[in-house]
Amino acid sequence: MFSFEQTMARKVKAKIIDEIGLKRTVIRLAHEILERNRGADNLVIIGIRTRGVFLAQRIINEIHNIEGKRLPLGILDITMYRDDFRERLKQPVVQQTDIPFDIYEKDVVLVDDVLYTGRTTRAALEALMSFGRPERIQLAVLVDRGHRELPIKPDYVGKNIPTSIGEEVQVKLNEVDDEDCVLLVESPTTTQAK
Repeated sequence: MFSFEQTMARKVKAKIIDEIGLKRTVIRLAHEILERNRGADNLVIIGIRTRGVFLAQRIINEIHNIEGKRLPLGILDITMYRDDFRERLKQPVVQQTDIPFDIYEKDVVLVDDVLYTGRTTRAALEALMSFGRPERIQLAVLVDRGHRELPIKPDYVGKNIPTSIGEEVQVKLNEVDDEDCVLLVESPTTTQAK
């Protein structure tokens, strides 16, 4: 999402979720997923690269703690499915998609860190359908920041964080950033304008 240098150039407006809050949020998401699906029997969890994968793994770990069942983890790279990848990325970095299980007639939970315009989710749905026809696809996000451009609505939300156009949400996870938290930061255009 953001490099260390990009974060340092942005003003942090607020820490929305700290390490303990993030852990509680993941536990709650796992419980909500289990409740809505009446257990874990037909579930598979697929994380959208990058931070969605680590959140998906954490949800799987919590479901294992609750149900005693280890769900499979799928990893989805949506780079080539984005409708703006040619405009935004001069040299797109395509990473590996790894879904080592059949999704046919499964209840798939897609996991991402931040839901914003809905374009990443749309790309993920398109990419996922190339792997087969699941029974149902659900969306779990750590943060919903609003400003949708497509009719996408998450099934599970860790936290709703209404943002203005001059703000962005930054999710930091230990696996990538050596820290667990969610920050509200100024967007690059706001920082550059000052």
